[in-house]
Amino acid sequence: MVQTPLRTTTLEDFLLLPDTKPASELIDGKIIQKPMPKAAHSVIQGSLTTAINQALQSDKEACALPELRCAFDGVAIIPDITVLPWELIPRDASGMINGDLLSPPTWMIEILSPGQSQSKVVKKILHAIDSGTEIGWLIDPAEKCVFSYQPERIIELWEVSSGTLPTPAFASNFYLSVAELVGWLYA
Repeated sequence: MVQTPLRTTTLEDFLLLPDTKPASELIDGKIIQKPMPKAAHSVIQGSLTTAINQALQSDKEACALPELRCAFDGVAIIPDITVLPWELIPRDASGMINGDLLSPPTWMIEILSPGQSQSKVVKKILHAIDSGTEIGWLIDPAEKCVFSYQPERIIELWEVSSGTLPTPAFASNFYLSVAELVGWLYA
């Protein structure tokens, strides 16, 4: 499915609109519906969210949240996985986890789907990095690789033969290689 702009609007007006299925994002003032995920995307998203939370959630270091809307600097994006240090998890007045993130994600992870524009996903990650995101991953299941994006436009390619993927400092207890990630697709 190709991402097609539906109409233009402001961030404030966009946040008042009802949710869509699949979810919609606001990028460059345009409302764009995300593509429907396929099996490989879903397996990686579920397994990676679980693995991160098993490593980081029990000690309240961080939490991986799938499909969390992040609204900041005129955009509203929904990374496939947003990982936040514990103290940055959005909560309501009672302290319950709730609501959108009204800042850039600290660590964002995108999983490329068939037919999805890699350029549009990279632009989304770079906008988040420029706005304060510490690290972004772009996982390409078809190519069995991960691109990591960091401030100062540092971009690295990680393949099955590479070592452990980079993580932000708050996630130093989480280790994963591309080989382990790709292995989930053959389980």
